[in-house]
Amino acid sequence: MKAGTSRAVVAVTAIPSGWTRSARACDADPPLAGGDLVVLQTDTGTVLAEVSAVSPALAGKIGLAEQGPLVLRRATPQDRAMRLRHEQREREAFRLCVMKIRERGLAMKLARVEQLFDGSRLVFYFTSEERVDFRELVRELASEFKTRIELRQIGVRDEARMLSGYGTCGRPLCCSSWLKAFEPVSIKMAKQQDLALNPSRLSGLCGRLKCCLRYELNHAVAAPARDDACPGGGGNAARPAAGCGNCAGARGRGK
Repeated sequence: MKAGTSRAVVAVTAIPSGWTRSARACDADPPLAGGDLVVLQTDTGTVLAEVSAVSPALAGKIGLAEQGPLVLRRATPQDRAMRLRHEQREREAFRLCVMKIRERGLAMKLARVEQLFDGSRLVFYFTSEERVDFRELVRELASEFKTRIELRQIGVRDEARMLSGYGTCGRPLCCSSWLKAFEPVSIKMAKQQDLALNPSRLSGLCGRLKCCLRYELNHAVAAPARDDACPGGGGNAARPAAGCGNCAGARGRGK
């Protein structure tokens, strides 16, 4: 199928990275539908992805400009078979790397291994609280798998986004579902929202302050301003939409 752009925009989830983005769809017959596997062109290369939603409303959000990922084509049976082989290799690489980390006593925790779609290299993501000399480890892995090896140190927030999970609100983690970038979060934001300073309630799965403390701050700051301007309003004015909109409803229960 010839790759090309159209006015259709779809939401796609990358495999195995797990991030979700809006992407410009290609001309496809029949049109792309939820659950279809596609080959996606991104800034970092070609990846396999699954279509998670198809909606005309997405077109206005991405602008259809020269930005965002581009769906090149539907995935073929050969693409699917190759992905299965990559998954098997990723599992074997993860097992072997963990074993070698223990043998060498390296202060690092392996989070995930990804084989690029084109098979050009294996990427090992790890967390560590200190600098790690992993040069010998890279050489051993390259000798074992006969391909280019890349080790990337990530933070605990990146690890949580990569592995995903569910927050205390009962929904999938914002960082792994829709949040595109991490922004600074401080305890002052919790104080401004009159939240109980309980570390177990203010911390996410990553052990850091929840990202929603930042984007839900608009709810706590904007509402009192309207109450002062309209005495007797009782604080019942509609609050502006921000974030996922679920944290504000659970704020009272978190005290």
